[in-house]
Amino acid sequence: MISINNLSVQFGGESLFDHVSFFINEKDRVGLVGKNGAGKSTLLKIIKGIQKPNEGDVVFPDGFTVGYLPQEMEPHSARTVIEEAMTAFSEVMALEGRIAGYEHEIGERTDYESDSYHSLIRTHSDALERYHLLGGQAIHVNIEKVLSGLGFEREEFPRKMETFSSGWQMRVEIAKILLQQPNLVLLDEPTNHLDIDSIQWLEEFLADYKGAVVLVSHDRAFLDNVTKRSIEISKGKIYDYKANYSEYVLMREERMESQLATHNNQQRQIRQIERFVERFRSKSTKAKQVQSRIKMMEKINLVEVDMIDESSIRFRFPPAPHSGKIIIEAERLCKDYPQKRVLNDLNFSVIKNDRIAFVGKNGEGKTTLSKVLTGQVDYTGNLKFGHNVVIGYYAQDQSDSLDPEKTVFQTIDDIALGDIRPRIKGILGGFLFSGDDIEKKVKVLSGGEKSRLSLAKLLLTPANLLILDEPTNHLDMRSKDVLKNALLQFNGTLIIVSHDRDFLQGLTNRVFEFRHGVMKEYIGDIYDFLEQRRLRNLDELANNQKLTETTSREELASKNKLNWEKKKESDREIRKVKNSIVKSELEIERMEGGIKELESRLGKPEQYQKQIQDGSLYREYEALKESLIREMKRWEELQYELEILES
Repeated sequence: MISINNLSVQFGGESLFDHVSFFINEKDRVGLVGKNGAGKSTLLKIIKGIQKPNEGDVVFPDGFTVGYLPQEMEPHSARTVIEEAMTAFSEVMALEGRIAGYEHEIGERTDYESDSYHSLIRTHSDALERYHLLGGQAIHVNIEKVLSGLGFEREEFPRKMETFSSGWQMRVEIAKILLQQPNLVLLDEPTNHLDIDSIQWLEEFLADYKGAVVLVSHDRAFLDNVTKRSIEISKGKIYDYKANYSEYVLMREERMESQLATHNNQQRQIRQIERFVERFRSKSTKAKQVQSRIKMMEKINLVEVDMIDESSIRFRFPPAPHSGKIIIEAERLCKDYPQKRVLNDLNFSVIKNDRIAFVGKNGEGKTTLSKVLTGQVDYTGNLKFGHNVVIGYYAQDQSDSLDPEKTVFQTIDDIALGDIRPRIKGILGGFLFSGDDIEKKVKVLSGGEKSRLSLAKLLLTPANLLILDEPTNHLDMRSKDVLKNALLQFNGTLIIVSHDRDFLQGLTNRVFEFRHGVMKEYIGDIYDFLEQRRLRNLDELANNQKLTETTSREELASKNKLNWEKKKESDREIRKVKNSIVKSELEIERMEGGIKELESRLGKPEQYQKQIQDGSLYREYEALKESLIREMKRWEELQYELEILES
């Protein structure tokens, strides 16, 4: 259990936390919630020990470990992906070196009866036991499992970290935290760096994680699927709910309604007292009662109402200009980079008022195709646009294209035309830029403010085809809801790249999945796609999909028989490997017992003097250790083979 005691933090004379206390239990799954600037990231830093509070402390049990992923960092590593992941096992690596040193020293020593020799044997035995306890024999299997779950292909493991984008490098940082298996995992916006597949894998991993998890996220679906407790930070206080995010929102509304009722009753009582005091202040016969009322007022604890911050962007997209029925037609469209072919023979069409989601792992071509459609990237093949198609484009790195030296107002004023110019301040106000904010330079804006400014630019030119690449990055939940509502009311065609399942739900009617250079279409929204793909991966549905209506009964029976035989053979192989693993584990257990017995004999030279002097006991000891190492490696290979067969 972790204890946060009387935590107080002040910034610029204002209290971020005011004597806050709570516990984090052994297997808690906690979501930190609250408006931007409430102190969620600061609290994570304080728990990790990166930042000190003005008052209070955080108390951990002895030997407690904490893993922390910040919201933003600049990974700098000259290692390969696999080498960087291996740094998570620094203790195991150090133990391997120490064990090798102990064994070399044992081989050189001849003073078998000395206390120092006995101490060396015990130290070696303790180090070996610690090595096995940390899973030293299975680190390569665990590394591959976690890196694969986070989206890396095996052939990418030897690639240098610097050849990957910062988002992919952040995935390695997540992998290192998970591989270290700390008692507490702190994650600040982890889904910013992940695609839908990796987010779902991380959800499943954290669900079974043996330690506690505390996270900050603007991904409602991720919070709902991972957390079972929500701690809200509001006005320097915390409110603890035993509920996931969606349940917390309902409970918070009930709390505020109760607070408001109590506040109104209290204010009514105060007004009654004030009227009594004012009326009878000058009457000596009522002086005692007046003083009593004044003291009563002084003792009242004023109830504050924690109202929701209602400030959020508000806008609508301008009406879409008229266009033809066909928006886009693509035939055998390809895009090659020096390293690989990203898009391979794509054939698709986009019809007027289509709403399409591009999904898939990062690097599979979603952004590339978006840039092809907007004319930023060349290609081969045929690509035709329909009559009067006007594109509005929001790039994933849209905020990077803003001029850092311009003010917010200048950024919009430079591209505003005609009757839009007098409405610039109104447009900016709709995106939460008002007063002195519009004179701020772009370079001092936060990531969320830059995203809002980039969205404001979209309104200046009416479009009938919106192509949005990760538009929800850096937006809080209320702003995402407003953007989604605006897109639902947009009367044109929409193509959107996003990994936010809650944002995509109900927004699109077609899903294009990008995988290994090709694109597969699914009808429905994001959850229809996830369900169809899950079913597609089942053998039974995969077999049914291969059958056409013209397949004869004989062909169907033949295919079913072939699939049954394949499954039977696969099951047989799995059973065979599992049996080998059981035998290997029994053999490892036998060898470890034998090693302990020999270590015990080596520690009693008076009883085994002859075997020690002629070296036979030590040779037996060394031979058994080498056999154990070989058997450990064989067990590791069998485990990997089993994972491959079962997947």
